[in-house]
Amino acid sequence: MTMSPLQASSASRSRGRLTSAIALTLAGLSTGAHASMGNIGTTYGLFPADIASAQALSMFNSQVSATYYNPAYLAKDSRGELTTGLLHAEPELRASSPARDGDILSDQESQHVLIGMKTNLSSLTRFDHPIYLGFIAGVEKYGKEMLAFESTTSEDGQFLEYGRQPLFLNIGGATTAWRGIDVGASFRITLHSTAELSTTTDLAGNTEYESLSVNAEPSLRSILSTNIDWGETVCPDSDCWLDGWDTSFAYRSSSNTNTTVDARTVIPGLIPESAPLVFSVLTYDSYQPSIYAVGVQYSTDSWRVGVTLEQQNWSDLEDEFENDTIKDQANAKFDDILIPRIGAEFKFAEHFGLTLGAAYQESALKSNSTQDVNYFDNDKYIFGIGLSAEYTRTRLFTYPIRFDIAYQHQMLEERDFETDNTAAGARTGETVTTDGDVDVISGSVTFKF
Repeated sequence: MTMSPLQASSASRSRGRLTSAIALTLAGLSTGAHASMGNIGTTYGLFPADIASAQALSMFNSQVSATYYNPAYLAKDSRGELTTGLLHAEPELRASSPARDGDILSDQESQHVLIGMKTNLSSLTRFDHPIYLGFIAGVEKYGKEMLAFESTTSEDGQFLEYGRQPLFLNIGGATTAWRGIDVGASFRITLHSTAELSTTTDLAGNTEYESLSVNAEPSLRSILSTNIDWGETVCPDSDCWLDGWDTSFAYRSSSNTNTTVDARTVIPGLIPESAPLVFSVLTYDSYQPSIYAVGVQYSTDSWRVGVTLEQQNWSDLEDEFENDTIKDQANAKFDDILIPRIGAEFKFAEHFGLTLGAAYQESALKSNSTQDVNYFDNDKYIFGIGLSAEYTRTRLFTYPIRFDIAYQHQMLEERDFETDNTAAGARTGETVTTDGDVDVISGSVTFKF
């Protein structure tokens, strides 16, 4: 059937309206949006001990958070553990320019409830060799939101890392390979979602014969680590100068949360069923770069100090963005970064401890302008402090109950960006000065068994 010029024009307009409607609905285009590349484990820390030490002592934390940072360290404590905690992160991210009324671009909070458990599985086998299993789960908005997801362009700009964090899942195990040498492995679990929509519609937007299916598949990404207690390895039967020294190595492979949407529609008389209008979106929200980490700790009965170096390979995100139908035009460039962390813990009483930590993280975003997406990211200083206490007068429990509370402050240094918008009527070429502050508070209760 041959269309008249009027029908062709109407079809063209309907295609444009429908494409725009689907794009706005599924891609969530908005101004002042909030990206969330990263996860709570790398952006803030999981439990108070990680937050207080700015993750410097996370590789030497015998609590269940070791499942993510250094699963080999699960073998350091033979007791089982159940830990539950809350995390509240409150960012104030600013972007100022003469053309803007205010400078606060985002203050969206991240509020997590976390639960972790560790146990010894050796009773399942006939071998007298301990095997430890650890599990961590974190859910946004204190358990009310499991699948926070947003991928969008932004006229005003958006910060790369902060915002709501998706469901956090990690499971792994550890065992002792030889005296003083422990090995471990775990898996970070993310979701890859697909949605398919088909419908018949008229020019007024009335639909019929709709079909919608949504699927989410888990993606498993590995974490491998080893820990060496030098005193136990070199001189297990006598005192030597290597007593108290630990070295850990860990590798975390990259992971992401993504969504694929395929939508198709038929408009009788304009778009036939044999050649439907097809709209496809593949986009990433959360991204965790591959990370190589090495840490060294020296500990005594009353204090310990540790240093960790992390290499985060953000440059791999460039290849991911080439396939992202929302962000591909941004041509964003990323650098691999090295993050130094230092932390210390002191026992100032029999059942009380103080933890301090600091870190410096360079921005991974090399580009000062990213078309339509308008990403912002800054170098930052991270400082943490925390208190721990053990309650020993438990009439019901075998071991003391441990309480932890921590505070972390992140200071984002000033950096200039230039907005680049191609939409009709949008401001573009605006020089924006960005900075910010992030406050994080966390608390947890730990039971040993």
